[in-house]
Amino acid sequence: MTVWDDLVGQDRVHAALSAAARDADALVTADASGTPPPEASKMTHAWLFTGPPGSGGPTAARAFAAALQCVSPDRALGGEPGCGFCDGCHTSLIGTHADVEVIRTDLLSIGVKETRELVRRAQLSPAVGRWQVIVLEDADRLTEGAGNVLLKAVEEPAPRTVWLLCAPSLEDVLPTIRSRCRHLVLRTPPVDAVADVLIRRDGIEPEAARAAARATQGHIGRARRLATDERARARRATVLKLPLRVDYIGGCLKAAQELIDSATEDAKQVAEDVDVKETEDMKAALGASAGGRMPRGTAGVMKELADRQKRRSTRTQRDSLDLALTELTGFYRDVLALQFGSRIALANGDIQDALDRVARASTPERTLRRIEAIAACREALDRNVAPLLAVEAMAVSLRAG
Repeated sequence: MTVWDDLVGQDRVHAALSAAARDADALVTADASGTPPPEASKMTHAWLFTGPPGSGGPTAARAFAAALQCVSPDRALGGEPGCGFCDGCHTSLIGTHADVEVIRTDLLSIGVKETRELVRRAQLSPAVGRWQVIVLEDADRLTEGAGNVLLKAVEEPAPRTVWLLCAPSLEDVLPTIRSRCRHLVLRTPPVDAVADVLIRRDGIEPEAARAAARATQGHIGRARRLATDERARARRATVLKLPLRVDYIGGCLKAAQELIDSATEDAKQVAEDVDVKETEDMKAALGASAGGRMPRGTAGVMKELADRQKRRSTRTQRDSLDLALTELTGFYRDVLALQFGSRIALANGDIQDALDRVARASTPERTLRRIEAIAACREALDRNVAPLLAVEAMAVSLRAG
């Protein structure tokens, strides 16, 4: 099993990264032996991975980081870096390699303070590996100030440092940063390829794997959760009932409230799973007494932790709402396909009766307006409009068509 095995349906990206990893290996070997490096190299110091959610940008970045650290002896015999078994590959993939830093945030943004720490680390030489690799999975969440801090490091990198940035699209990254990166575009993986991964790697039953892959339209992470989590399936069923419940204003408002309540419950579950343990660990680290009394001078630290947990809860709620809106868009996309008599596979074939009912009661023009209403709701949430207000406005627009 190589490091590339989890890169689903991305043959062109795989080819580009493999070639760069081979050239990177040649550059390190040339430095170590004192021989001249290759004249033309496909390796560069900064990469930008973009693609729709679920296409696997962070997966590609982590696989490339592992290939850069590969120390397999097969390389000397012409083998491709990224064997998946050597110490460099293994520790990079599981997140324990000393020279691979993977940054992901569970907050709404990445600020200047965190970015300065990354830039400081990027100036260091590799401690035990072949390259110093910084994987920034949420480059689109950099604030403007953080982006300006990062720009200097990307412009003038250390000799053996590689930046791997991931974002949904080019527009989500500052122009000055993206112009200094090599850009790779990932596509939505084919449904069959996603189902095959769920069957082969996660041991999911073929029928359930195919249904989950189809329902999530090729999003690997969501497909895995849908196939393995009963709560995710129940939440999806609730969301897909919304188009049938907006026949009158009262139904619109009630459906909107239930959607917000579902997202809030998701955030609450994350808090129950993470926040309590995180708080207890912090209290123990600060030396809280057996009765729970905190030492003097620690109130600021605990307040900072509480603020972070609150911001994480806000993002969890936003992410849950965004997923619900994505599923609603998929519902109306299927309705539109039925109205035009298209033969494309339906993402929500398990609720064919509901799709037929909405398709017969409407027109393609009204369906397109409903899809636009969902997009407008997402934009409103991005502008920090109150979630309930944004969802209520969307539900009323779905009724009007």
